[in-house]
Amino acid sequence: MTPSPHTLPRPTILAIETSCDETAAAILTGDGKIAASVLASQHDVHGRFGGVVPELAARRHIETVETIVAETLQRASLTWPDIHAIAVTRGPGLAGALLVGVSVGKALAYARHIPLIEVNHLDGHIASAWMDQPDFPTPCIALVVSGGHTHLYLVRSDGALQLLGKTLDDAAGEAFDKAAKILGLGYPGGPAIDRLARSGRATAVKFPRPYMGPGSLDFSFSGLKTALLYHWRDHGTPERPDAVADVAASYQEAIVDVLVEKAFRAVRRHHACALAVVGGVSANSRLRAQLSVRAAGAGIRLAVPPLALCTDNAAMIAVAGQRAYLEGRRAGWDLEATADLPLPVAAGVPPSSVRAAGARST
Repeated sequence: MTPSPHTLPRPTILAIETSCDETAAAILTGDGKIAASVLASQHDVHGRFGGVVPELAARRHIETVETIVAETLQRASLTWPDIHAIAVTRGPGLAGALLVGVSVGKALAYARHIPLIEVNHLDGHIASAWMDQPDFPTPCIALVVSGGHTHLYLVRSDGALQLLGKTLDDAAGEAFDKAAKILGLGYPGGPAIDRLARSGRATAVKFPRPYMGPGSLDFSFSGLKTALLYHWRDHGTPERPDAVADVAASYQEAIVDVLVEKAFRAVRRHHACALAVVGGVSANSRLRAQLSVRAAGAGIRLAVPPLALCTDNAAMIAVAGQRAYLEGRRAGWDLEATADLPLPVAAGVPPSSVRAAGARST
């Protein structure tokens, strides 16, 4: 019989996140506070390639994960006897990168004789919406927008998820990265385009808005990426910084327009009073600005995590892991990393549990 969440003490969770190119660990205490959150970037490894190289990502995780875990304990002023469970990202993500985190998490849990908790990476992102706003209401719409995912969910009052729309090809974050490579802006592409676009004209180039039909909630950015490629091939003038800035601003505006319109289309269709936008692309300044304007005009409550919690991090994995622990969910020692791990409808975000575990950085 699954224990009731109300009968279990709130554990102090150490979480490990290695789904892509960030090696991260965090500790969430029983009173819902993030005692420490440490992240090591791999931008120096992948920058010269213009994108993440899976084999190199896995190798760097191997080199750094033990140090990151030790530093997290040190920053939290805690020792191993203070940790009640290990939460680890099982997927989705890069297979080799995930394998490192899962293996380390299993080894630590086994050695310390404490429970092992598996977390879906997307579940972690959705949970991050409640970390800064523990009273964020449901039902709500959740837009998960990152390098590998652009998904719209309805988060029901009971916490269950309903998938409303998803990317049919390139995710928004991937579209940003590929555009930055075309324009010679380096990696990671999203922040580079965001910075450059601030000095450009968003109306300079008329890029298409791929809405995929008037009623669709799916996404497709491959055509937009191709339009950029052809435009830059025919009109690009790298020697003029203002021209590059105009193209970046126009391209960014096209992506932001689609994300905002689809998110609020879902809000209207499902009569939701709240919208959460999470994932790495939610750090984009233009997207945050447009969401705020639309939400204020429509009287919709908006949740966008603080910048430090938008990109991949272990704090969100800790919050989702603590909720899983309270629901009595445990992983076995045969746990395997799963690169294409789906997010089941039943693996939603129970509002009461997330609010109780809502974390604020200290």
